[in-house]
Amino acid sequence: MCALFAISFVVATLLTAFFQTQVVSGSQYMVMSEDNRLRPVVIPAPRGTIYDRNGEIVATSIPGFAVMLMPGTAEVIKETLVDLQPFLGLANEDIEKLLETRAGRPHDLLEVTTDATFSQVATLEERRTSFPNLLVVDRPKRYYPAGAAIGHMIGYVAEISKEQLQLPEYKEAEYQQGRWIGKAGLEKQYEFSLSGTDGARYVEVDARGKVIGMLAPEQAKKPKAGKDIRLTLDLDLQRFAHSIFPKGMNGAIVAMVPSTGEVLALYSHPTFDPNELVRGISPQLWTSLNTDSRRPLLNRATAGIYAPGSTFKLATALIGLERGVITPETKMPYGCSGGMSYAGRYSRCWKKEGHGSLDLAAAIQHSCNVYFYQLGIWLGLSQLSAEGTRLGFSRTTGIDLPTEEEGTFPAGTEWYRKRFGWTPTPSEVMSLAIGQGPNAQTPLRMTQFFSALAGNGTAPSPHLIVNSASARALETDLRVSRPTLVAVREGMARVTEPGGTAYMSSLKRWKLYGKTGTSQNSQDLKRPHAWFAGFAGPRDRDPEIAVAAIVEFGEHGSSAAAPLAAKIADFYLNKKHGFKTDPTQQTLAERLGVKPE
Repeated sequence: MCALFAISFVVATLLTAFFQTQVVSGSQYMVMSEDNRLRPVVIPAPRGTIYDRNGEIVATSIPGFAVMLMPGTAEVIKETLVDLQPFLGLANEDIEKLLETRAGRPHDLLEVTTDATFSQVATLEERRTSFPNLLVVDRPKRYYPAGAAIGHMIGYVAEISKEQLQLPEYKEAEYQQGRWIGKAGLEKQYEFSLSGTDGARYVEVDARGKVIGMLAPEQAKKPKAGKDIRLTLDLDLQRFAHSIFPKGMNGAIVAMVPSTGEVLALYSHPTFDPNELVRGISPQLWTSLNTDSRRPLLNRATAGIYAPGSTFKLATALIGLERGVITPETKMPYGCSGGMSYAGRYSRCWKKEGHGSLDLAAAIQHSCNVYFYQLGIWLGLSQLSAEGTRLGFSRTTGIDLPTEEEGTFPAGTEWYRKRFGWTPTPSEVMSLAIGQGPNAQTPLRMTQFFSALAGNGTAPSPHLIVNSASARALETDLRVSRPTLVAVREGMARVTEPGGTAYMSSLKRWKLYGKTGTSQNSQDLKRPHAWFAGFAGPRDRDPEIAVAAIVEFGEHGSSAAAPLAAKIADFYLNKKHGFKTDPTQQTLAERLGVKPE
């Protein structure tokens, strides 16, 4: 009886275990078995297409393919590679490297190329019987139609690094080694929108992990393309900026829609072609880009820091008007005779013979240093520092790009002591008032400031994507009255009229307002940087574009930077209002055939 019970118990236990294994957990074990038998070969998802404000393609994915070989003997692999030479353009050195790779991993797929074209693959498919051990997998390739014109703004894609794989955002997204990601610019900023979900082809492996076959294409997991995004950018304007920037010079151009934060153009020179960085960067190219003294990888529009020079005089004017220190009619006690002394320091005006006695609009028109020295003294360093800080000159703009440098601007006298270890003298405010001293800004920051001047006195964070959720994150609010804006604009209007510093850059069809600037720099005291910032639109109507341009070592804002900004405004407004742009006849100087001074 005991023996019967024992046998019954054992049989019942075995039946229960069998039921658990085959029925309850059968699907789980089947999945485990399939996981052990099959190995995925990733099919990257096509990244989302990036469009400009007018629907023109800024970045897209074009067909590309990876060609791989199934494991085999060294002789078979070498013979196949030699046969592939005329179809894939393989050099003898390429074959030697591939054979070395195969020797280290004889049981794995051998990746011959990840950048085969459609025509190459089509030719191979026609000869499929000659290459039975060939595996072709889709590898969409990123393409930027505008090339170098958008290098800094768009960024580029490359394979994720081991260090990046450890970052929380990529871990959470379950990114794996071999994945291609946005490394810079908008490609990086919107990686998780653009990236999509990868698919896979499957190969069969034995118990030792050796690849022994491949599953039919119908059994592949299809990738899901990334999301498309639309930019505020005007790609035609961006290309135009690239075409007109002086060859051999460094600098940047930024254009925005006044008061909205919409970036129309964001260009830095010298630049690079992001198409050359797709599918891997050659060591020679990477070394060249990183050792070039002109720093072509630096986005000068968002990370170039320059003293704003006389373009900052408008901020000083705003603060003086709003604080009631001056009125538009105010003339300073000391007329400009070429310079002035204060607190043991003599400071010069750019015009040796002086400008005489001026009101505010005339002081802006002629960019008179002596007028703004005295306004800075009346305001005092503490007040000018506090108001300049409030206006945002010591922080970033919050643009939706992964890299942006914040400006340098003193928050008060204590700032000098902490930064430099000394207490500022009373005359220090004179430098600050004219955009020199510890005052350095990006072209993007100055464009945002002028965008607020051109509109209603406010400017959201600059943004490149339409309907940006962060557009109001770092809004600049000048907190000025309408009469103050009108008074400052009157001076800016005169800058491009007879006698103004940028008169030779005035436009035939549109009204250009602006301010030139000469920015001293420690790298070359004899060749200052050249600035122009302003806005433009139809005459007797609200401005429709704000723009800033800087040319490193350009010396004079009137001759180096103002023509660039004027041409950008002219091109955009002509396009918007249905006029054709003649690139050879835009500024007054070019219409007259003379070089502006």
